[in-house]
Amino acid sequence: MKALSIAATGVRMLFRDKTNYFFVFILPLGIIVIVGSLFGSGFAPSVGVVAPESGVGAVLADRLRSEADVEIVMHDDVDDLLLAVERSNVQAGVVIGPEFESDLAAGSQARVGFVARPDSSGPQLQALITTVVARFSAEVTAARVAGDELEAGIPAAAARSASLPPIDVRVTTTGEVMFEGLGQFDLGASSQLILFMFLTGLTGSAALIQSRQLGVSRRMLSTPTAPGTIIVGEALGRFGVVLVQGLYIMFVTLVVFGVNWGDPLGAAAILVLFGLTGAGAAMLMGSVFRNDQQAGGIGVMLGLGLAALGGAMVPVEVMPPGMQQVARGTPHAWALDAFAELVRRDGSLIDILPQLGVLAAFAAGLLALAAWRFRVALTRGA
Repeated sequence: MKALSIAATGVRMLFRDKTNYFFVFILPLGIIVIVGSLFGSGFAPSVGVVAPESGVGAVLADRLRSEADVEIVMHDDVDDLLLAVERSNVQAGVVIGPEFESDLAAGSQARVGFVARPDSSGPQLQALITTVVARFSAEVTAARVAGDELEAGIPAAAARSASLPPIDVRVTTTGEVMFEGLGQFDLGASSQLILFMFLTGLTGSAALIQSRQLGVSRRMLSTPTAPGTIIVGEALGRFGVVLVQGLYIMFVTLVVFGVNWGDPLGAAAILVLFGLTGAGAAMLMGSVFRNDQQAGGIGVMLGLGLAALGGAMVPVEVMPPGMQQVARGTPHAWALDAFAELVRRDGSLIDILPQLGVLAAFAAGLLALAAWRFRVALTRGA
């Protein structure tokens, strides 16, 4: 009962500070709305294209417009295109040079240029453009072979092949099509949930330091209260704060925005284990740092840095292979992968057991280390 009373006090402190209402309840939903409005299912990014006025290059430009679900903006030259990308008039640029058709005709490797700002949706657009170009190149290569057989050029063979009856091809995709079937706010909701739960936990470590500075922890220790009870109570308090925010984000986004969180049991398991991970990290920071301003500043930087590294800002799927391996060292990547399994692949609690096991290991390790360090701080009167 004493541990629960300590935990309840920690949660009540969250609501006594009026500034927390904005950072804990309003800001996450605002960012989810912004991300969903800009990059949700209703968003068609603009892609600038430099291409020949006729020939295979012009056909590829038309194919990008019809198949890539992007708004194509034609540009006269490469310099004009680069300027448009730099000014964010378009999200990315594609350069189809005059040598594209001749390289395909010769059977050599044909290249298409791609340019995007590093802070935009360039990686996602690059993957999309690459898929369309690869499929188109394969079709043109087949048309080249047909053109050789018919003693016609590539454009004539391609036009002739367009009049032939379509071939019914059954395609089986292994793995997943990135972000297919997601609602407008689904991707942003899970990312911001993970980002803010961990960030709130780390910044909440300042309250733990303040209680030590004000002597609250020492006064509790002077009563018939064991150090272990205080440690458990403080850990539950940090967990309660993080869990309140997580439940709030889930409930509001589900009711207001219709966000799909997948299997309820699986989503609840992710929420609890990631909440314990955030609580362990908060306890560890609160027991290591002596100054609450220092802990708060480092907590923000660490929370945002781990979120970016773990895929809460840029999806892990579009990161380079090396960075994808590094991301696996964060609990964020495992939590987001578990949500991806539930939402994108219609998984269940059983399907995310590996991810839950890693999250449980993160939580156990951080809580154990934090309990040891906090006990030291209590007994030394830090």
